[in-house]
Amino acid sequence: MSNRRNFIKGGVLGAIGASIFPKLSIAKMDKTNPNSDNGFPMVISTWRHGMPANEEAMEVLQGGGKAIDAVEAGVRIPEADPESMSVGLGGLPDREGKVTLDACIMDETGNCGSVSFLQHIKHPISVARLVMDNTPHVMLSGSGALQFALENGFKKENLLTEKAEKRWREWLKESEYKPVINVENHDTIGLLALDKKGDISGACTTSGLSWKMHGRVGDSPVIGAGMFVDNEVGGACATGVGEAVLKTLGSFLVVELMRQGATPQEACEEAIARIVKNQNYKDMQIGYLAINKKGEHGAYAVHPWFNYALYQGGENQMIDSLSYLK
Repeated sequence: MSNRRNFIKGGVLGAIGASIFPKLSIAKMDKTNPNSDNGFPMVISTWRHGMPANEEAMEVLQGGGKAIDAVEAGVRIPEADPESMSVGLGGLPDREGKVTLDACIMDETGNCGSVSFLQHIKHPISVARLVMDNTPHVMLSGSGALQFALENGFKKENLLTEKAEKRWREWLKESEYKPVINVENHDTIGLLALDKKGDISGACTTSGLSWKMHGRVGDSPVIGAGMFVDNEVGGACATGVGEAVLKTLGSFLVVELMRQGATPQEACEEAIARIVKNQNYKDMQIGYLAINKKGEHGAYAVHPWFNYALYQGGENQMIDSLSYLK
């Protein structure tokens, strides 16, 4: 907590100093970070389904592949896993019983693509990649996103598994919407990768809050909210209640704080502090991950029990994040 307090006290001066005295930011970036491994390549992702996602992404990186290909390949793993009930196939539906998916992807050049409110397509991240690569747009939504996917060879399928449908029908008995902290109604996967060349890319994909209103879109497909990358600085991704992240453009905020000289850890802590200051945070979980160009990482959440997968230095491991509340 002392690091966060010290950073907040210097926040205004740091923001001014970075614009007037550019060397100040460079000097601050060189300070020691307790989360520094300086290992290229690296992959970091949210929650336990990040472990197999990291394995797939690292295989791409170890073969000399680009970060953008690694992040897409990585998050496709939980998208296709019917047991991962907050991503892709098997995701818990909205209150109408419809599985609607959101995703975004961003490369080291600043190119990005996203889809929102997409139905019937198991891999929204790959549709988002095609939006980035093959269209002049950033986001396609709803029926337009589905049409685009089908025109590009994606298969239309039923994403509501028997297990997810059973959970939905149980919820219908009372039809009460109440987010539960650290339960699968909001554990998005966000994944960041740093390849052997030192380039950063990111991806984020989710089925969103379970039992949400039909048509609801969260932070995950919004560049700067659910995920953001600036290859000169670093990248960040978010998980949790998307409305809180949207209100603060959390991932963009984390990256900009790093640009001003914060370590990834300090930046994640300050982004959570913004939510705690202005929102009813006690009933919601939000977690941030961040990496910088040096291979340092940060992680912070509102509540305990947010964990993340880090693959670096030849080891893929689960780590419990620090949190504002203990």
